[in-house]
Amino acid sequence: MSRWRLRALIVLIYVIIGIYVAWVYDYITPGLLRDLAEALLAVFLWFLVLLGIDLHIGG
Repeated sequence: MSRWRLRALIVLIYVIIGIYVAWVYDYITPGLLRDLAEALLAVFLWFLVLLGIDLHIGG
């Protein structure tokens, strides 16, 4: 395995562990994930937002 792949794997494992710890300690919640998904939809589908289409998820 090349050196850059090993570093990328270590970074990936570090981020996954960080996400898990943040989830366990309630820094990441389902509400936050919903808000993040709505924001990403609005960024990538901005032309639909300009047309008046509501991209809010759920209630």
